[in-house]
Amino acid sequence: MKLWFKQNLRYIIPGLLLFVVFIFAVSKTATKEEKNTLPVELSGEKTISNKSKANASSLHGKNGKEIMVDVKGAVVHPGVYKMSAGDRTIHAIHQAGGFLKEADERAVNLAAVLQDEMVIYVPKKGEVQHSTPSEPDATRANESQSAKINVNIATAEELQKITGIGPAKAAAIISYREENGPFQKVEDLLNVTGIGEKSLEKMKDEITIN
Repeated sequence: MKLWFKQNLRYIIPGLLLFVVFIFAVSKTATKEEKNTLPVELSGEKTISNKSKANASSLHGKNGKEIMVDVKGAVVHPGVYKMSAGDRTIHAIHQAGGFLKEADERAVNLAAVLQDEMVIYVPKKGEVQHSTPSEPDATRANESQSAKINVNIATAEELQKITGIGPAKAAAIISYREENGPFQKVEDLLNVTGIGEKSLEKMKDEITIN
């Protein structure tokens, strides 16, 4: 056996070297394949994650309290629409298909916060607004509240007409309703920075939330 090994040693050593090179080449190829496969798997995980984020984003803002508003006048599809508390007039107009060409857009406060059972009327250009037989209740409500300031839709300038409300408190009221939605009751104003019970008592007869 030893004699055979010595006689064939010059063939055995090159054979072993070739075998080692072959094993090394196979191992290196397998490593490359694993590296090439890994990013694909990670990419798939990233795609799924992005889709989940997109779905969550599309549901954002749909969990608020539902309200109903009536959109009338110069819009593409007048009617009653289901909205979310905190939505603005511009959102309701969009739901109704947008303005008609003859609509007087300047007559509508698009930034106003929507209220449940609210009527949004879009007049035509040059139209003289007047009450209609179909809206007697809304007309009477508007007349009874005409002397009061609606703290849910009033501008900073309008809020400053209220007793005890200056620029800082007006800004605080607007900031609060933008972050928390419309005031549900007059007493909610106590949650606004700078407004206490004495201040609220002085302004109670001058304000409304409807």
